[in-house]
Amino acid sequence: MRPMHDAVLLQLIDTVRAAAGRGTPLRIRGGGTKDFLGQLPVGELLHMGALAGIVSYEPSELVVTVRAGTPLSELEATLAAQGQCLAFEPPRFGADGTVGGMVASGLSGPARASVGAVRDYVLGVTLVNGRGELLTFGGQVMKNVAGYDLSRLMAGAMGTLGVVVEVSLKVLPVAPAEATLRFEASQAEALRRLAAWGGQPLPLNASYWVDEPAGHGTLSVRLRGAVAAVDAACRTMGGERQPGNAPSVDWSACRDQRMPWFTGRDPTLSLWRLSVPKTAPVLELPPGVAPPLVEWHGAQRWVIAAAAHGQALRRAAAAAGGSASLFIAENDLSVLAMSRFEPLKPPLDRIHRRLKAEFDPAGILNPGRLVAGL
Repeated sequence: MRPMHDAVLLQLIDTVRAAAGRGTPLRIRGGGTKDFLGQLPVGELLHMGALAGIVSYEPSELVVTVRAGTPLSELEATLAAQGQCLAFEPPRFGADGTVGGMVASGLSGPARASVGAVRDYVLGVTLVNGRGELLTFGGQVMKNVAGYDLSRLMAGAMGTLGVVVEVSLKVLPVAPAEATLRFEASQAEALRRLAAWGGQPLPLNASYWVDEPAGHGTLSVRLRGAVAAVDAACRTMGGERQPGNAPSVDWSACRDQRMPWFTGRDPTLSLWRLSVPKTAPVLELPPGVAPPLVEWHGAQRWVIAAAAHGQALRRAAAAAGGSASLFIAENDLSVLAMSRFEPLKPPLDRIHRRLKAEFDPAGILNPGRLVAGL
């Protein structure tokens, strides 16, 4: 990735250097669609919207280099015109989401369990660290790193290690065929089916299970791949194949949490994200908490519950070998201020603090957004 030296970037560097000299915290913001993530953002606003544009795109090489303030919708439209896509389906949560926010949040959509996460598609990153230095890591090919891959470290760092200004991403062709199958199943039965299918050569791409208002659970499974493979899987797996364009609409709503299960959330309750092994059984949730929405073939389970249930949810996730985080807090100041993520174990905490000290010694970049005190 080549360095950039235009006026917008130089102004950004000057702003970071001045803030470091004063010890002034900076709140990095793209489109603001993910402001709810992590701890409450603090500091002077550093808006990234002016640092936008696709720098280079080589469809034949399956790589695109784009500036952080570029709208995600613009990038996806450019890729779609060439029959390509971001295979990990980054959630958008609104029309103004940016590429930088996509990388910083580290969020992936319904296909995550089958195709990988954001970090798996990051080839290179150019960023401004907390000293106001322009640094470049990685490049535009997969095998370009000896040692620790610092470019992928930025995925999910919430801007605490550096201001991402440009990123190179691996893209993939859109699958030739797609189909969605639906099954009536309890949560336990859905998990059993997903585990069994996972051990077979099927073109599984995404899945979600939801407890419908009528009182019966519905499992939706998306298949993607070659036409023959998708058709054969439909015959083998059974279920009800969804007609026409309905599947793409359903999965888009799942990706951006626009399904009724999400949009109907009582605003006095919070949305919790439980990450567990795919093989984990039905979790024992606190009394009165409704069944989760299950994604990623069982590995991601969304729960709507009061903040008071947080410790019980974290115990349930830990018992299954996973963790729980507060994804969207209920509208209460005491809840908004509580820790969104579980405390790090001491060895991991030391690594986080050493990385923060190296990249942002003055502690001015999105302080406390990811880990308290950092």
